Amino acid sequence: MSIDEAHIGRRVREIRAWREMSLAEVAGLAGITAAYLSMIERGQRSVTKKQTVHALADALRVAPSELLADPVPHADPVTSDAHGHIEHIGIVLAHNRLGAPYREHARPWPEIQADLDTLLRDLVPACDYVAQAAMLPDLIEDLYAAHAMDSGHRREALIGLMYVLQHGAALLKNLGAHGMPYLAAMHMRYVAEELGEPAWIGAADWRVGQSSAGDRQRMLTVSLRAADALSGQTAPEARQVYGMLHLNAALASATLGKPDDALAHLAEANEMVAATAGFDGDFVDMHFGETNWGIWRVAVGVELGEGPKLTEHARSVDVSAIPAAERRGMFYGDLARGLAQDRSRRDDAIEMLRRAEDEAPQRIRSNPYVRETVADLLRQARREAGSRELRGLAWRLGLAPAG
Repeated sequence: MSIDEAHIGRRVREIRAWREMSLAEVAGLAGITAAYLSMIERGQRSVTKKQTVHALADALRVAPSELLADPVPHADPVTSDAHGHIEHIGIVLAHNRLGAPYREHARPWPEIQADLDTLLRDLVPACDYVAQAAMLPDLIEDLYAAHAMDSGHRREALIGLMYVLQHGAALLKNLGAHGMPYLAAMHMRYVAEELGEPAWIGAADWRVGQSSAGDRQRMLTVSLRAADALSGQTAPEARQVYGMLHLNAALASATLGKPDDALAHLAEANEMVAATAGFDGDFVDMHFGETNWGIWRVAVGVELGEGPKLTEHARSVDVSAIPAAERRGMFYGDLARGLAQDRSRRDDAIEMLRRAEDEAPQRIRSNPYVRETVADLLRQARREAGSRELRGLAWRLGLAPAG
């Protein structure tokens, strides 16, 4: 599909016409000018900030996912293979709950533990979506069955479910399986309640908030309520979760156009970085700490439109300290989105996109904001040959230059 057909603005135009709304009406509701909206619809301006997407979705009375839906099949067969497992994961989530598993018997615990180790030690850090998606259905069902069998591994099964559902929800969200991330997150919440400890419950609520990202106000409310419930907890695990909840709140506030609130939540999270500095555990693979805080700082800065400050924020981040390729990839992807807003930094943005894809190709190729950024950079380069790297990435995203 050509870049003229693949941009978010095309879907804005189609939905606006279906709603029988004028340019001026939608622009007014979204808080932008009619001229700017016209350029968005014609593909002359990209929509790489979540705040703009959410404002347009609200104006058109649709979910943000309607504007972000993948407009084309993936040219990358690996990403398509990962999508092929989504339905099976959904079926398993629908047919299992604590005390009522679909399977009457589980595999021997050592076999389940071996798969857990492979998932958490190898597949998740490598951001291998295909292998993760293929493993998740059987592993989820085995863990539910192992817990119900009371085979001496009930607590291990619950903790295993927390980790598997945490990464499963993230996988479903990143692959664009709308609605299903929330289902996985709610499974995680029920498991956390069974464990009965504040840090586990807070971690589940963090994921529920993440899975509500289509509704940023809901993400903010859920995260702040969960943070309030953890206020005063001194266990390092609880403090890590408390910090992550405020990072959720910072990003949601930035997207909602509340910069002061966003910076206040970032500061609160940073206090927890200092409070947990001597703790070397990584609770539920959240990677909370100074480096991850810096990665979130860049993501929030993109939404706040901080421009030149982004490079300054990014310079202080030791990306190699994060073991997860997905987080490293999205750091570079977010930085590319921010740099691309300044046409004089186009080459820098392309370099960051190259690094992002090198780190986590399956994550980057499935991200709608990356696609929009690449499409916009290609449009800017129409009168030139365009860089080979940019055109190669565009092809892998299913975009073809037009004109």
